[in-house]
Amino acid sequence: MGKILFISNRLEKIQQYSEIFNKKPYEFFTSSDENAIFEIVEINNPDIIIFDHSFDNIKQLIKKLKSVTTSTSFIFLTQNGNIENDITKYINAFLTEEMSDELVLSTVAVNLKTKHSLEQLSDTNKNLADSLYRLNVLYSTSSQFAGSLDKEKLINYMIEGLDKSLSFDLTCTLCTEDEPVLLLNSLYEISDELLSALKLRTVLNYKSLFEDKKPPFEIEADTLKVVKTVKYPANRFTFTLFQYDNMFAPISLGDNFFGCIEIFKETPFTSDDATCFQTIAQQVSLPLKSATLYQEIMETNLKLEKLERLKSEFISIVSHELRTPLTAIKNSLDILSGGRCGDINESGQKFLSMAQRNVQRLAGIINDLLDLSKIEAGKMDYHFANMNIHSVIDYVKSSLSVMAKEKGLNLIAEETPDLPDIYADSQRLEQVLTNLVSNAIKFTPEGKNIIIRSHTADASQLNTPDCFKEDIQKLQGKYIVVCVEDQGIGIAEKDLLRAFDKFAQIENSLSRKVGGSGLGLPIAKQLLQAHNGAIWCESELNKGSRFYFAIPINIVPAKMEKNLILN
Repeated sequence: MGKILFISNRLEKIQQYSEIFNKKPYEFFTSSDENAIFEIVEINNPDIIIFDHSFDNIKQLIKKLKSVTTSTSFIFLTQNGNIENDITKYINAFLTEEMSDELVLSTVAVNLKTKHSLEQLSDTNKNLADSLYRLNVLYSTSSQFAGSLDKEKLINYMIEGLDKSLSFDLTCTLCTEDEPVLLLNSLYEISDELLSALKLRTVLNYKSLFEDKKPPFEIEADTLKVVKTVKYPANRFTFTLFQYDNMFAPISLGDNFFGCIEIFKETPFTSDDATCFQTIAQQVSLPLKSATLYQEIMETNLKLEKLERLKSEFISIVSHELRTPLTAIKNSLDILSGGRCGDINESGQKFLSMAQRNVQRLAGIINDLLDLSKIEAGKMDYHFANMNIHSVIDYVKSSLSVMAKEKGLNLIAEETPDLPDIYADSQRLEQVLTNLVSNAIKFTPEGKNIIIRSHTADASQLNTPDCFKEDIQKLQGKYIVVCVEDQGIGIAEKDLLRAFDKFAQIENSLSRKVGGSGLGLPIAKQLLQAHNGAIWCESELNKGSRFYFAIPINIVPAKMEKNLILN
């Protein structure tokens, strides 16, 4: 079926074409009045217009009609086959006076077929363009989802994506996270009566999702919080909104429920619209789940930081409070053991010695706790100066030789002579080395050796177990390396890194026997980090351990300069 308009004032031609097209399934119109012609074009939108060459002002009429219709094919009826150039650029085909009826029909049929093919191609191109645009919107929306862990932004990205791809009139998004809230994104203003109806509709939709199960939140329409965003508040929606086409989808985070969304549009949704809507509603679920997990992690971290701060403050307060009575106890024991309160028999002296050793041990634990709290608070004092590591090794060897001999151990120093100076705090390095040697004495059986070695090495030459690689890779340049080697119980490879955790004790019978606070190695690690150095260990169970630490040679890092100025 095609609509044909024939513009002519020749009765015989009008009669001829009327008979031709009335034989076939065509709608045939004819007119010679210009006003009537434009009325026919506006109302009936003909597929083909045939122009008779004899019609007055034919060129001007063709131009006018071309400006008001873009989908109509123009055919020109010539007298002798000649057509002026001003006309040829507007027409799609031509007829001649001598053409038979069958040829006229064929020409019109071919033009109709061509027109319909072009329309189909245009529709296909439009659909393709729409599909490409939607794919671009989906890609853009997905990129926005992937770039945020803010739930409010994610919901806004979802609504923006739906607006771009579907051009909705209204969306009702219910979010049940924290406090239930209804987000209304509307083209026009919403009256209070319509708002109440939308709130009730949303609550009913929400409850219908759970059938016989209890909903995760109790939501009532009267108390539901609403946040409105209106594009054009000058206009107002009426209750005819509920006659619009609509789509609905829940927003779930795996096993957890986040909310739901309903979208309204005056024109009907297509199947592609439905696919796009469901895709965006599903796409937002994963980033919302990630955002929820991220929020939980951040809240947990804040709680842990608070607990860590409280723990440090508690340790600092308790340590200070313990130090005062402990000093009094130590002084009293010294007075008693010195005989200033009278002679002490052999049994009494034995118990006094036991008390003094445990007081000294307790004092060491308290000092470790205080050092740890100072380090974590950034209040540890450092006094950096040029020094030589030989003096530190000599001091520690002299201080702990008696303790080693009492346990039947040999404490040996095997140093590389003439080591270069380093810029460090000698007291803190003595604390580090004392801790390493004391641990070696604790965990080494009687009759074995403990060796302190020192040498220079380039950072690239340092070989460590894999668990310490990250710390060692940060080192650059030349270093003094000190090693404390023992023949003790050793440490399993899986526990090497854990040995430097606060309050850690490697679980075996000997470690439980000798005890300890588990703070020495973590403090040593922090002190060496303040020197831009590092600490690590190598060990084999029942064969012994080698603890190393490295200090840069004659380098004054900015961090140290700052500490030096402050002190």
